[in-house]
Amino acid sequence: MHFDHSELDRRTLLRAGLGAAAVAVVGSELALPAAAQAAPGADLDWIIGCDGWAARPPSGPLSVSATPTNKIIVHHMAFPNVTDYSKEHAEQLARDCQDLHMDGNGWSDTGQHFTVSRGGHVLEGRHGSLERLRAGDRQMIAAHCPGENGRAIGIENEGTYVTETPPEELLDGLTRLCVAICRQYGLHAHDIFGHWDFRETQCPGAMFYREFPALRRAVFRTLGTRLGDVPARRWPDIWRFVGGPTVRVAQYLLSFRGYAVPVTGVFDATTVAAVQDWQARNGIPVDVDATLTAPTWETLAPELSQRDSGVPVTAAQFMLASKGYAEVTPSGEYDHATRSAVKDLQRLHGLPPTGKVSTTTWCALVGGVVRQSFRRR
Repeated sequence: MHFDHSELDRRTLLRAGLGAAAVAVVGSELALPAAAQAAPGADLDWIIGCDGWAARPPSGPLSVSATPTNKIIVHHMAFPNVTDYSKEHAEQLARDCQDLHMDGNGWSDTGQHFTVSRGGHVLEGRHGSLERLRAGDRQMIAAHCPGENGRAIGIENEGTYVTETPPEELLDGLTRLCVAICRQYGLHAHDIFGHWDFRETQCPGAMFYREFPALRRAVFRTLGTRLGDVPARRWPDIWRFVGGPTVRVAQYLLSFRGYAVPVTGVFDATTVAAVQDWQARNGIPVDVDATLTAPTWETLAPELSQRDSGVPVTAAQFMLASKGYAEVTPSGEYDHATRSAVKDLQRLHGLPPTGKVSTTTWCALVGGVVRQSFRRR
């Protein structure tokens, strides 16, 4: 299990600073914010609740977020790829995970909202998560991804998927869970992301991440979403409370645009100022948290071809290498390995394999979702 989460996400509390950011949970008494949008009467009995797997009680108060849920973040647990697909094993997995998080990490409860076993069994993680899913109003503040703990539903998937692909049973269980979350919280298949889109980590694993376009398509089909209702590009909404490879790419691109920004993957004050200045200079609404909105990304990222070189090429190469294209070296030269990797990425997301980094290819490259990936295959 990766150890790069934070317990009560203080940054989520700061983000909602105009009002109460969280509502404390004492025992089973919940004082809930408004704005329910769930499908009433949804059948969620197939999710094994905390009582069902004999969870320990939380060691301290938990909180309900006052920030609307806007995405799902998928993780792998970095646990062994076992062949025991039984319900009993899944329940033991949930207990082991809770013990690790409470006794090893010092958290008050399991860090994620939900867990999916390799056998496809779906279990509640943090206490209150299933109740909030039924209500569909606000989520529990979790501990699965700093900066996103109060606005993203975190799903841990049993196993390690750096070099192996998850089994069909797990993918089926994950799909069913994502569909339920989308229905209850008013989300869409294009709101599914991976942990490393917002954090420096190998999670969810390069081979699992390659399955994300297919996962999103399965959720899209089950929800009955129309292709025209999918945005052309759903960029990762990175902001000053996150970090990782996507932040590093943004810093490369800001550097290319003339800003003296350190390329570290840390969303520091210099990066915040540069993002906001770029927004102001380009007639884009300046975001108080320096969120890289769609217009920000689309003005920042230049289209690239084999004739190009320099910092933007290095940025693309860095991200390709980070996502498992080991043959790509961040050299700044648009070489054959880079072009081949770009073409593979384009095929994976349903884009014409031109080998050129268009605006749409940039979106897929940095962890976003593109409309073409939902076309029937």
